[in-house]
Amino acid sequence: MVVITLTACPPALRGDLTRWLQEINTGVYVGRVSARVREKLWERIQESAKSGSATMVYSTNNEQHMDFRIHNTAWEPIDFDGLKLILRPSPARIKKLSEVRMGYSKAARRRKALQMTRKRSYLHPATYAIIDIETTGPSPAEHELRKISVIKIRNGEIQNRFSSQISSHSSIRDVLPEFLEFVGKTPIVSHNEEHIYGFLRAACARCGLPLFSNQCINILALARRLLDDVDNYRLDTLLEYFKIDASELEESMAIKLLYDKLIEFEKATK
Repeated sequence: MVVITLTACPPALRGDLTRWLQEINTGVYVGRVSARVREKLWERIQESAKSGSATMVYSTNNEQHMDFRIHNTAWEPIDFDGLKLILRPSPARIKKLSEVRMGYSKAARRRKALQMTRKRSYLHPATYAIIDIETTGPSPAEHELRKISVIKIRNGEIQNRFSSQISSHSSIRDVLPEFLEFVGKTPIVSHNEEHIYGFLRAACARCGLPLFSNQCINILALARRLLDDVDNYRLDTLLEYFKIDASELEESMAIKLLYDKLIEFEKATK
């Protein structure tokens, strides 16, 4: 069973979902689909929701037989004594955990985004990191990290690297502090923010560490703001658009090259 709730999403996305699910109320979709179709639907939602928000609840084989996905919402999946719940963080909790990644309230971020769109400008940090992870499956609640790799970029050049295999569940307690120390407060550039942050936060929660909440520069959102002549905003589509041959590249390097191209494109259109 899958239940998806959309708020302020484009009508075209709602039309896509009705091909697989039944709309029982405005923006609420219910149905039974395979895990593969479910993941494709969620990928479609992430690509097409724009400024809208989405929540997905679905049946799975964990202890409580359900799991959650969120997109562009303040609701936060948490583990409470082995039970997966969704928490709407209070202002005090947001401040304590530094959950507002950009350092602004949600309303302020919207105002700032509008200003940046009008000015056609964007602040890009001189130093940033790109994280690549390998996992045992797609769900942070059900699956685990097996590898964490990071490249740290400064002024367009690779400054340093971090990579660690995680051979067992217990060794994550050794790897995670080293990773957090290496990354520090460096901003993260990512195309799949939810996937990476979801697994890192789940690992932090299991190890009793502060939730990973570095500022994130989402190049998916950046590409949507700058490009209007692409079929979709998947990583491989964007790489092809900029004629980047990533066949022999690590994903982190492909993301770096794509980010460089987006910055160049933005400067050229000012």
